Amino acid sequence: MTLEIKTASLQPVRQTFANVARRFGEKPATRYQEATYDAQATANFHYRPLWMPDKTLNDPTHTAIQMKDWYVFRDPRQFYYGAYVQNRARMQESAETNYGFFEKRELAQYLSEDVKAKVTRLLLPLRHIEQTANLNFMSGSAYGYGTTITQACLYAGMDSLGMAQYVSRIGLLIDGNSADSLSQAKEAWMQDAAWQGLRALCEKTLVQKDWFELLLVQSLLINTVVHQVVYQGLVADLAKEGGRDLDMLLEFMLECHKDLSNWSDSVFKIAAAESEENKQQLQNWLNQWLPQVQAAFMPYIQAAFADQADQVWTQAQETIAKRVTKAGLSLGGEA
Repeated sequence: MTLEIKTASLQPVRQTFANVARRFGEKPATRYQEATYDAQATANFHYRPLWMPDKTLNDPTHTAIQMKDWYVFRDPRQFYYGAYVQNRARMQESAETNYGFFEKRELAQYLSEDVKAKVTRLLLPLRHIEQTANLNFMSGSAYGYGTTITQACLYAGMDSLGMAQYVSRIGLLIDGNSADSLSQAKEAWMQDAAWQGLRALCEKTLVQKDWFELLLVQSLLINTVVHQVVYQGLVADLAKEGGRDLDMLLEFMLECHKDLSNWSDSVFKIAAAESEENKQQLQNWLNQWLPQVQAAFMPYIQAAFADQADQVWTQAQETIAKRVTKAGLSLGGEA
């Protein structure tokens, strides 16, 4: 008896969703494309927000930046929810290992009282700045237009929240989970002259209406200075004073900043290349906010670095200049 087996090939009727096919053609799409492009509702809204009746629920006029197609802000990381969660889970696993090692080996006992005092005064209040960053990025998620950028802003906001929590955990590690260091850090945030310029800057950003302006201020200016001055400069100085073990507790922040910088650099470059009006608007915001950011950070930098303060700011400004150049803008100049 002969058994004959035949195979049949089935061709799918459609390769992807219709909205994705209209953009990229009838071909298999990536998960990022299917989860992102044209996912935002653009019609059939049943009411306008009572607190802002001149706007629709999804409205491109929440910013002065204008785009023909808001979906051109493709995330170079191609993060949709699943990809983002998996990536950050790996980063968090590494961070938890570092924090667990620090606690298990009781490395806090090897930190001098002077180093602990500097951490409490100069590092821990940073959690309030990261919390502000969370709210500023969430503004982009709430009022932005096009899922490519609104979901990326959401992920940036959650990264900032995670960094705020990890900064808080550093305090708990050095004070034996008593939270005394966090109370002292809050007092420093509210009263210490080194932080008052930054506190005022945070409060000012929280009432800004233009979400794209906020994105520029937060990701291009504030985050860059925080990374350069605190996560690198301050921690390097603490390492010289016997606080080298603190480095492992900040690895998560360093990785997040690098990741967020690569994404936001692409956003500003695309927006500036869209039109001369956009480029000029971005340049105006940069010219307006950079002096304010410098004035806010200088008291902190002077408190942390004393006679090296000007050099530290210069290094931070050079880093900003490199990022600004990528977008086709310039520091203190015309677009």
